[in-house]
Amino acid sequence: MPWFIRRKKNITTPTESKKDVQKGLWYKTPSGKIIETEELKANCYVSPEDDHHVQIGSEEYFEILFDDGKYKELDTNVQSKDPLNWTDTQPYVDRLKSIKKKTGLTDSIRTGAGKVEGREIVISCMDFKFIGGSLGSVMGEKIARAIDYCIKNKVPYVIITQSGGARMMEAAISLMQLAKVEAKLVQLSEHQIPYITILTNPSFGGITASFGSIGDVIMAEPGALIGFAGPRVIKETIGRDLPEGFQTSEFLLEKGFVDMIVHRKKMKGKLKEVVDMLMPIN
Repeated sequence: MPWFIRRKKNITTPTESKKDVQKGLWYKTPSGKIIETEELKANCYVSPEDDHHVQIGSEEYFEILFDDGKYKELDTNVQSKDPLNWTDTQPYVDRLKSIKKKTGLTDSIRTGAGKVEGREIVISCMDFKFIGGSLGSVMGEKIARAIDYCIKNKVPYVIITQSGGARMMEAAISLMQLAKVEAKLVQLSEHQIPYITILTNPSFGGITASFGSIGDVIMAEPGALIGFAGPRVIKETIGRDLPEGFQTSEFLLEKGFVDMIVHRKKMKGKLKEVVDMLMPIN
């Protein structure tokens, strides 16, 4: 109970306990500067002090990339089941319920169809806040359906990766999605429709090792961490120190793993430029 609360009638009404400032009004950059979240949003969620690309989700990426932030979300009714009756610290079904309530998302990926600088494009974007952006049966199915939509409508396809890897609660079913997605991407290629990947921070596990790294053009955001296993695991496995900047997008550009690093503020224009190059409008 607070000590310093006025209770006597002759000193007006009792003093209320101090209220916390509403969360989300301010953002502290890695360099320590405090900026308003509205300023951060206006700068595409890139802190102006140090150019740090703040981790954002599908809603923010869609607002940045689609013209006027307008898009049609595809396959919103696809949601995870619990085929293995999985339980760890809690049942998988309970975990899904709580994370859906907390995030307002139905799974770790969303697909939007809309215009990017006037060009029709379909974008699937992962959300790290939904069980680490993990790959499960829903992600595989949504990507497969998005590819079918692109083939039917002759529209380029983009995937924005942000994931820790496969979802352990779905075990082998999760890993099967890698083959499923790559098989669908073969169909996309056969119809000569471009497939572009944008690797953001963090992009790890099977997603990076499979469909995240086989785009016709592979983009990455500055400073993004990209790899299969984490640096600690790799260091312990090979028994030696890792190079400076290991697993950053800049390091991977130097080694030829990614084609270009694109600042988030320039991503929309660059995406349109690449799509027009790969799939000119007749």
